[in-house]
Amino acid sequence: MPREATPSSLREATPRRYLMCAPTHFEVTYSINPWMDPSKPVDLQLAQAQWEDLRDRYRALGHTVELLTPRPDLPDMVFAANGATVVDGRVLGARFAYQERYPEAEAHRDWFRDHGFTEIHEPAHVNEGEGDFAVTSSYLLAGRGFRSSPLSHGEAQEFFGRPVIGLDLVDPRYYHLDTALCVLDEAGDEIMYYPGAFSPGSHSVLRRLFPDALTAEETDAAALGLNAVSDGLHVLVPQGAAGLFDPLRARGFEPVPMDLSELLKGGGSVKCCTQELRGQVLPPA
Repeated sequence: MPREATPSSLREATPRRYLMCAPTHFEVTYSINPWMDPSKPVDLQLAQAQWEDLRDRYRALGHTVELLTPRPDLPDMVFAANGATVVDGRVLGARFAYQERYPEAEAHRDWFRDHGFTEIHEPAHVNEGEGDFAVTSSYLLAGRGFRSSPLSHGEAQEFFGRPVIGLDLVDPRYYHLDTALCVLDEAGDEIMYYPGAFSPGSHSVLRRLFPDALTAEETDAAALGLNAVSDGLHVLVPQGAAGLFDPLRARGFEPVPMDLSELLKGGGSVKCCTQELRGQVLPPA
């Protein structure tokens, strides 16, 4: 049976703390996912404006946005979600699959050290942060198949002390978990996902664990509509995934359409640009 709709008046937006990185040096000069085409020029001014709109929207909704300093030799650094996973103030760093992004991991670790985080784990196995890790109250959902190593799942479970659920991605367009699945309400274990991105067995696991999940159609998934961010009430979602708006409203959420079309040329959208800093660690005075 479908989940009974929760009125929006009963949902609550929880103030969040996010880490973002401006697309100052964003460009597509190589291809490490199917969305990237170096022959298509990037309008950097438009990319900056779209990113600033996302940043400002978070702040208008009452969230805190911390900023990571972009580096000129790292054009994908704008996709800050990939740099780490933070749970209860503990930081599992990233280890990138492609050498073009290797130095981003160190840049993120430096930021955490400089901002009062003391439990920082440098991983032994490849993981790309919140690209492939999604947090609910019950589980740490973990993608594998294109980027993150299956060995990173055990490493994450040992570090966070949370049960990790491995999920196999089978469509290269959805090369990270955050392109195929979004946590809508962390406390309530509510998610939305695109079934076609997962192996049959992993889809069965999702249906068993989240029987009331919102499932996306292919057209909305192909607009990277699952690469969204929710604060428990507002869901900032790529504007091209219009088919998700009414189903989200029916469940009591408030969709907030965002245009990140230029950043989509790098294979990312709302979530890719947004790393969540879970746990209270106050920045140095």
